[in-house]
Amino acid sequence: MQVPASFEYERAHSVAETISLLARHGPEARVVAGGHSLLPMMKLRLAQPEVLIDINGIAELAYLRVEAGELRIGAMTRHADLLGSDLVARNFPILIDAERVIADPIVRNRGTVGGSLCQADPSEDLAAAFVATQATVVLVGAEGTRVVPVSEFHTGPYETVAGPAEILTEVRLPIRAGAGSAYEKVERRAGDWAVAAAGAAVWLQDGVATDVGIGLAAVGAEHFRATEAETALRGRPLDEAAIDEAAAIAGRNAHPSTDQRGPAEYKRHLVTELTARALRRAGARARAQEA
Repeated sequence: MQVPASFEYERAHSVAETISLLARHGPEARVVAGGHSLLPMMKLRLAQPEVLIDINGIAELAYLRVEAGELRIGAMTRHADLLGSDLVARNFPILIDAERVIADPIVRNRGTVGGSLCQADPSEDLAAAFVATQATVVLVGAEGTRVVPVSEFHTGPYETVAGPAEILTEVRLPIRAGAGSAYEKVERRAGDWAVAAAGAAVWLQDGVATDVGIGLAAVGAEHFRATEAETALRGRPLDEAAIDEAAAIAGRNAHPSTDQRGPAEYKRHLVTELTARALRRAGARARAQEA
């Protein structure tokens, strides 16, 4: 039986109290929400925090709303709430696509959006989806508030720019006209981490991609982003030739590792195929919005 190392437990009831507790206990303290990523790592002793700060009592961080032209998602929003939201489905179907293939109902009922992003697992589906949609995150700490693009939030596997006394409170996605988005994933079995995954968001005007976002998961993409593939599409008609070119660039620039989920070349091929599929579906959804 796997048992975590000993730790102290604190329960926070507000953002301010959480930050105060983090500052008091120092860098060896960790925030826990759903716990589906952190607790298994603790059982394996891959993570050994000295203090766990439980933020499940912070109801003010669980919400979905539109404000200032953005979809705003509180960090304590559960995956199941995101999946079941008509507001999300209407504006960002990529998030519904991604949530449908995240784990299982038990995990989705408990796991949180903020926890998934802060865990910074290289195979995290929502990270790739948020990168594609050009989302930002709000970080609150003892020295104030800052807004960081999701494409700059992750600095490496299981590492983020969040400071030791700073927490993620909100994700913001800009709502813009002519948008369409989609997410594609290959997994060994339902609910598993991705072998490879790609998310795409496009903004069309008269059939031309005025802007593009492409996020990749599980394939070693820096900051979960296919920057060169985005550049190749931006300003061009979103036709098959342009999609195939961008998808090929995404595949060439991916850096997957050979592991139990498959060889690197197979994963690179998946990136090309999944990026093309995501772009086609995102384009179809954008055209439906224009019609």
